[in-house]
Amino acid sequence: MAGARVCVITGASSGIGEATARELASRGWTCVLLARRADRLEPLAKELGGEWETCDVGDRAKVDEVAARVLERHPAIGLLVNNAGIPGRGSFLEIEPERLELVTAVNYLGGVWCLRAFEPGLRVGVPSHVVNVASVAATVAFAPAGPYSASKHAQLAFSRSTAALLRGSGIHVHTVLPGFVETEGFPQRTKLRSPFLRRFVLEPEDVARAIVDAVEKNRLERTIPWFPYRLATIGQALFPRLFSSLVASKAGRHRDE
Repeated sequence: MAGARVCVITGASSGIGEATARELASRGWTCVLLARRADRLEPLAKELGGEWETCDVGDRAKVDEVAARVLERHPAIGLLVNNAGIPGRGSFLEIEPERLELVTAVNYLGGVWCLRAFEPGLRVGVPSHVVNVASVAATVAFAPAGPYSASKHAQLAFSRSTAALLRGSGIHVHTVLPGFVETEGFPQRTKLRSPFLRRFVLEPEDVARAIVDAVEKNRLERTIPWFPYRLATIGQALFPRLFSSLVASKAGRHRDE
């Protein structure tokens, strides 16, 4: 990868963000780690020879403030990884309104604010890259996690839109759509009731490698693993009524359990 070798990673204190920082640092990148927990960021940045800033990406003013400090130190940014995300379990009729607003602010708007704030550095660092870590939930809606799915649908639309907007500018926008990933905030192996789906739970390191692969091979979108999630995506797109019926029956079972 040519261009600047400074990367900014949101949600970097654990899970996919931490794994991505480790993967990129091992490949010679200087990592600027952003997250809310200083106690987790500081030792990780020290270990990787990187930098850290506390930042709630759902707070636009805070993102602008942090970006200004980072760009003062590093005018050229080669990679922005919009990874920060929080769970949004529950239906639209049951979830607390405050949680719904927070899920939208972090999972969707956080990436928007970060791209706007770091865009000057990405233009200096061209060729440069933006990776939006979305989810298979961005393409398959499931009623018991509707708010989370909706936030990821919005994130996917944002990612695709900016990929088209920035085409030819030297800033390449990629989308990575993982299936279930076992992390601190998303303990999938204990939450999933389906033995079939538990077989496909990923580790954060799997997603980190997919992020690097998307950048190095300039892949627009990556769904991991391809099976069975890509099939579900295609199924909902081609047969929405049938898929909606299947999801409704699953949601009913979910409520009864």
